[in-house]
Order: sequence, then structure tokens, then C-alpha cells
Amino acid sequence: MNTLQENPTITEKIYQIRGVSVMIDKDLALLYGVQTKQLNRAVKRNIERFPKDFMFQLTKEECLRCQFGTLNTEQGQHLKYMPYAFTEQGISMLSAILRSDVAINVSIGIMRAFVEMRKFLATNSLILNRIDDLEVKQLQYQKSTDERFDKVFQYIEDHAESEQKVFFDGQIYDAFSLITSI
Repeated sequence: MNTLQENPTITEKIYQIRGVSVMIDKDLALLYGVQTKQLNRAVKRNIERFPKDFMFQLTKEECLRCQFGTLNTEQGQHLKYMPYAFTEQGISMLSAILRSDVAINVSIGIMRAFVEMRKFLATNSLILNRIDDLEVKQLQYQKSTDERFDKVFQYIEDHAESEQKVFFDGQIYDAFSLITSI
């Protein structure tokens, strides 16, 4: 069974774009062992299988921001066409139109990687929620403690030892001084 750690090449090629997990056409073509243009040609021949929530074309800004489509003018390479991004459902459809043993095995690996990523995110979201709850409790406790300290300091300020001492049978009565020093 492939896990998230066992197959890093697939998980490293899953990006978050437009709020969804996707893989890019050139990465998929590499995994499937075909050229990118062959993969895209097969998709265009079966375009009815790929609605907008299964596949979309990236903008130039998205390509540059995600760093997999950066322009390399020194070597004469450039992006002639903006790449396509495939969601999990789109990748599933790819396995239906690319009918080879390699395509089947790669699709299975990709689906497992997506499942593992969802599990990982779900587990981490629970942990993050618990941390948020602890932070809220900690802030409430700190506020309560600060209020208590403020009351104590206000009491001390309000009951500060006066300059005038109370005398009892000729002696200075300084019990308040004794209590405040404790």
C-alpha cells in the first residue's frame, strides 16, 4: 500500500491552486510516460469528460507564482501554451482515456496519494482546532489572572500605608505594614 511518505514523487507534484488540489499536465504526462502534447490531445478528443471542475487552464500569473512554469529565456525555453491543471476527478477521467498498464498503475498511485493527503489534512485540522481551543482557554485564563492582579494592586494602592501612624498605648501600630510585607 502506498502511503504519503512512500511515494513522495506524486505528492510533491500536487499543488493547491484556486483552492483545490491539482496536478499539472506535464507532471501527469511524465508519470504516465507520454508527452504532454499527447496527453492534452487525448483530453481534447474527450473534452466532454472534463468539465471545469475536473480540469482548467492556468493563467500566466498562476504559472509564475507556483514556480513550475517559470520562463527560462537563457535556454530558449518558454511557455507556448499555459498548462492544464487536473483535479482528482480529472485525473480519474484521465485513467479512463489513457488505456495502458502504466496509466492504470499510475492512476491508482495518484488516487492513493490524494486519499492520504485528505487524511493528513483532516488529522491536522483536528490538531489545529485543538491548539486553537487551548489558545482561547489560555487567553481567558491570562485575562482572568491579569484582572485578579489588577484588583490586588488596586487594593494595595488604595490601602497604602499612611504617613500618619496610629499609636496605641505609646507604641506605633504597624500591623498593616507587617501584613503587606508578607
